[in-house]
Amino acid sequence: MTTNGNSSQLIDRFGRKVNYLRISITDRCDFRCVYCMSEEMTFLPRAQVLSLEEIYTIAKAFTELGVKKIRVTGGEPLVRRGALELLENIGKLKGLNELVLTTNGSQLESMALPLKKTGVKRINISLDTLDAHKFKAITRTGDLQQVLSGIDAANGAGFERIKINSVILKDKNHEEVVDLVQFAVDQGIDISFIEEMPLGLVSQHDRSAAYYSSDCIKADLTEHFSLIASTEKTGGPSVYYKVQGSDTRVGFISPHSANFCSSCNRVRLTVEGRLLLCLGNEHSIDLKQIVRSNPGDMDILKQAIIDSMQIKPEKHEFRIHEQPVILRHMSVTGG
Repeated sequence: MTTNGNSSQLIDRFGRKVNYLRISITDRCDFRCVYCMSEEMTFLPRAQVLSLEEIYTIAKAFTELGVKKIRVTGGEPLVRRGALELLENIGKLKGLNELVLTTNGSQLESMALPLKKTGVKRINISLDTLDAHKFKAITRTGDLQQVLSGIDAANGAGFERIKINSVILKDKNHEEVVDLVQFAVDQGIDISFIEEMPLGLVSQHDRSAAYYSSDCIKADLTEHFSLIASTEKTGGPSVYYKVQGSDTRVGFISPHSANFCSSCNRVRLTVEGRLLLCLGNEHSIDLKQIVRSNPGDMDILKQAIIDSMQIKPEKHEFRIHEQPVILRHMSVTGG
């Protein structure tokens, strides 16, 4: 991928420069994680979902407007037919510095090497527990060994960095944070801990009671590891610490305890073509309608994206102790 010297043309009302796009390419997933979706999901009909060609066109428009980083997510992105070809095409876009992927790891044992060849530099793998029974309970349908084998395959494929993402829930997996960091150290990979975000109605746990803050996790970890504050950034909201004596970084994504909105540099393209200006609000524009009404007209598409910056809100409105005001599930939003 080549580097484009043009700076971002996407600047919101608060002076924040948007140079990072997250794209959900499918709402479908082979897991049913309790904090992400309901057990009996109704997935979108195909006509409502962006085609691979439409996703590519929108990604191209963003890179021409100065976006340097694109993360492909889902659902589980690797279950969508044609995902590898799409990734390869996006990876060749002029001006893009980094193409990255978030996955549940279920497909990596067979797809890690082909994925590396598409130009994906880094991958994030969701892993909330190392206990097979807990893993089954959290994912409802997942197989822990399948994911661990996928991590091994990814490690052997030669990605620049691999990171585990762990959503920590009190009395579900909070007592495993030390084991998860030790696993990351042993594997030579990174890990980020994520405070649960109140997106979509869930029935299996009380989000308020399950809330376990980044400060609590950090306190648990410092009893076993020396964490050294790091200034390293990967373009997202993680605040990183280095585990002394290793190459592993521990990140904390803290939408509740340490709001990161003031430095937000990203927007999200949902699977149905909405450009979501904030994860915790419904401010959006319908890029699917624009693309389908003006086929081939990049100028109209790009102008709509530029104009959308004027409705990007200052901050999210997550309230962990209240019912969610955002009813879309994380699988539709895109990780």
